[in-house]
Amino acid sequence: MMKIKSFTGLCFLAILGLTSCQSESGKSSKENTQTNDSITVVKLVADSFQKEIDGKKTGLYTLKNKNQAEAIFTNYGGRLVSLLMPDKDKKMVDVVVGFKSVSDYQNSTEPYFGATIGRFGNRIAKGKFTLDGKQYQLFTNNGENTLHGGKKGYQDVVWDAKQINQHTIQFDYLSKDGEENFPGNLKVTVTYTLTDDNELKMDYQASTDKTTVLNLTNHAFFNLNGEGSGDILNHEVKIFADEYTPVDSTLIPTGKIEKVKNTPFDFITATNIGARIKDNNEQLTFGKGYDHNYVLNKTKAMNMFQAASVKGDKSGIVMDVYTQEPGLQFYSGNFMQSKNIFKGGSKDDFRTAFCMETQHFPDSPNQPGFPSTVLKPGQVYKTSSIYKFSN
Repeated sequence: MMKIKSFTGLCFLAILGLTSCQSESGKSSKENTQTNDSITVVKLVADSFQKEIDGKKTGLYTLKNKNQAEAIFTNYGGRLVSLLMPDKDKKMVDVVVGFKSVSDYQNSTEPYFGATIGRFGNRIAKGKFTLDGKQYQLFTNNGENTLHGGKKGYQDVVWDAKQINQHTIQFDYLSKDGEENFPGNLKVTVTYTLTDDNELKMDYQASTDKTTVLNLTNHAFFNLNGEGSGDILNHEVKIFADEYTPVDSTLIPTGKIEKVKNTPFDFITATNIGARIKDNNEQLTFGKGYDHNYVLNKTKAMNMFQAASVKGDKSGIVMDVYTQEPGLQFYSGNFMQSKNIFKGGSKDDFRTAFCMETQHFPDSPNQPGFPSTVLKPGQVYKTSSIYKFSN
């Protein structure tokens, strides 16, 4: 779960080195490609990610490990652009869908691909919440509700990037008091690390000068068979949760916590995503598929909780999800509409990617029965999650 510690109890990591690294120094504007059977892995070009937005420069940053795995980021949105992992035949597969330039991300009809999400991940009912007796009204960008921070969330800002070494990159952002009508100057640091065990680790830290609400996550869209390989309905999913939070027709939690047993939401035993996605079920109708928060069982693993395990049916790649958060939002790509072209040339077709977002529960500021997302001055928000890959 989210950990809050006093400033006096913190131990800061000494940064031993700092390098600025971009994926390729070449100036060619043409993408090079490597084809593994029917799957194309795109070699991204640094020039396509160099731009000035809101007076700050954007770039492309590459993490590598001893297994030839790569995690590629841009500081526009603190965003994971590409993640190369070996499949069962030891061929590299890009398991994260995304675009080949910053401009493509700016112009996308889906703004969240790969982004660091804040100030508040997921939905807040009618964009309203009350803190210390004061009501705050946010911009409503998802029907009558606020989604992922409002009109301009953290996916649309340029973060300060520090590549610490070939394994680790740090993103920093100062979210000013009143930004999107949230209270408090919030200092946020997100550190992404690609380990030699093929883990992508995400460490979040934040502090504020006014009482605020906070729920940070990453919004990577995955296809473990590779970008452009088709839909994800035959991916096998196991979620370590006996309960979930049902929603109303606007996807706001009702406040109830219900059992998944004997419902299409039961992934306690590994089940294909598509096995029950078309069942006659009100919750599936509301979400147009799976777009729901799971209440994790707190199954201990990796000094965290195991949240989920997903296997690509074609690649054999397995992604295990671990977190300190109490919830997991499982999204089956129901609002993908074939309106954007990914880096490999395929479109963002219906259900061609899924998300496993580790986080606190949706609408927590308005749900007293949910774990709190309140952060006060003098406290430090700290939480970590891991995506671990094997084959």
